[in-house]
Amino acid sequence: MSESNPLRVLARELFLAIGMISLIVIAMWAHTGSMPPLVVVESNSMQHDSDGEIGTIDAGDLVLVHSPEKRNIVTFAEATDPNNPNFGHEKLGMPGDVIVYKRNGEDSSTPIIHRAIFKVNIARTTSQIDGNCNSGVEYQDQCILSWSVPGTSQIDVENITVNFDGVDAPGDYNCKIEVMGHGDVKFRIENWKPSQPGYVTLGDNNLCSDDQGVAKESSGISSNSGGLVKPVLDEWVIGISGSEIPWLGSVKLLVSGGSSPGISNVPGHSIMKLVAVIVLVLLIPMIWEPIVKRLLSNSPEMEQAEHEEAIATVVSTITEEE
Repeated sequence: MSESNPLRVLARELFLAIGMISLIVIAMWAHTGSMPPLVVVESNSMQHDSDGEIGTIDAGDLVLVHSPEKRNIVTFAEATDPNNPNFGHEKLGMPGDVIVYKRNGEDSSTPIIHRAIFKVNIARTTSQIDGNCNSGVEYQDQCILSWSVPGTSQIDVENITVNFDGVDAPGDYNCKIEVMGHGDVKFRIENWKPSQPGYVTLGDNNLCSDDQGVAKESSGISSNSGGLVKPVLDEWVIGISGSEIPWLGSVKLLVSGGSSPGISNVPGHSIMKLVAVIVLVLLIPMIWEPIVKRLLSNSPEMEQAEHEEAIATVVSTITEEE
């Protein structure tokens, strides 16, 4: 089979393409410690601008996912507390980390990618008396009497009450709700008794309606098994969001079926920018190749090669005539 055989050329090109993609995936896996290292954002719950914005999460974006074993999760409360060592930590447009987690640990539910607002830790426990835990919360064979929330004043309290207004808590979380509208202007928790420890999470575009339904006006989100999503346990966390790769995930959404929303949530500007990127990728080789050829044709090496080729042609012609 000759080198010009189309099937052989096609097989070689496919092999090279698969090899390059494999190397990129392996490199991203080595960097993030997570597999798959990328997730496609399907909803607009983290969107900051209706037209989309680079540096935040929009539907149709690809997001790198770092293994939670590689670094600790920093919450909004901790990132906005001047007395916390993680003060000033920002990720994807706001203080605190964005995490990807399974709803109540279920594999059957679509994972959620939202920001960790605060974490509820167990403060005090006691042994259950006669199997009863009337004064606390029963959780994993222990009776929890009080809770603590790092980054806030809520330390060793039976019920959690905190207003993220920059005064009651260092973090100022604006719900983006008009003063005359319904709901609180700031993210506020009143007299909440958690069912378990874990993270309370919230989409940046969800007007302070957190996933766990702990805020006064929050509706929460449900899991497949029914009921609201509970505070996110560490073992439910799939990964911590890293950098975003804008627009490219829209291709996957475009061909997705089943329960996928497709590109219905993708900002129109993102689609336009994706088309522009594709056109640019196609045009670059067409523009670059003639430029490279022209530059090479004027190089001494190319002139020498042409001279040697001409001599070889003459020698070959004389040989054939003899």
